[in-house]
Amino acid sequence: MIETTELAYAKLNISLDVSARRADGYHDMVMVMQTVSLSDEIRIQPNASGRVIASSNLPFIPRDERNLAVRAALRYLERIGKEGQGFRLDLRKNIPVGAGMAGGSSDAAAVLRGLNRMYDSPLSREQLEELAASIGSDVAFCVSGGTALAKGRGEVLEPLPGIPACAFTIVKPEFSISTPDLFKRLDRCPPRSHPDTPGLLAAIEAGDLNALCRRMYNVFEDVSDRRMRTIREIKSALLDQGALGAVMTGTGSAVFGVFEDEARAEKAREALKKDYRFCRTAVPVDRL
Repeated sequence: MIETTELAYAKLNISLDVSARRADGYHDMVMVMQTVSLSDEIRIQPNASGRVIASSNLPFIPRDERNLAVRAALRYLERIGKEGQGFRLDLRKNIPVGAGMAGGSSDAAAVLRGLNRMYDSPLSREQLEELAASIGSDVAFCVSGGTALAKGRGEVLEPLPGIPACAFTIVKPEFSISTPDLFKRLDRCPPRSHPDTPGLLAAIEAGDLNALCRRMYNVFEDVSDRRMRTIREIKSALLDQGALGAVMTGTGSAVFGVFEDEARAEKAREALKKDYRFCRTAVPVDRL
């Protein structure tokens, strides 16, 4: 068995809605999610150690099962009856940590795809997604990516037509936002407004980029948190640079603006990079 390399693509939330907390402690969510070209690179190397460990260009990334990529590898090997096989997972991180872009989940999904290919695809894509859902909320989406409507904890997926051609400028402030903390704040003060999900789905079906951008919405932006002031400032800066729409992704802290083409997105990146260390452009990616 020879090593393989797999790209782990970032996720953006075109919209995000949250309903009441469930009996199991999770929340039911309705999200339109999009895979984008910004990606981590995962090198999967078999060895004779009998262990699965991770390494990374970021020193604080866990090497053990606290890392979703390691957990995914162990779950996959157990699923196909290959427990005890050793692997080294070298994670070249480009997706920012704590940004709401599913970096860890995408790494896990990439490991599932890569291992499945190395073992001559004993699991179907549907079986991979089912396994992924047991690892983390966004992992199932990241297995196949593209444009999708996600419900439940994010594991109930409905593929959608690809969004119209466009480009994104993605900005992350220096801080990250705790997902559990944001959910607690939302529980204390439920959102007063919600995304127009039917209207958003109709805009995607019609290929209407302007209508899509008018309906981008994330209920977490309404949470009472002083850091949302910075989120609003980034959104305003993106709109000032010509974005058709701008919204926070996931529970943050990354914000993205949608532009008609890569040239406009790159112009916005150049204007904003002096104020924000992480400022990148990306384009939509179809189903993997």
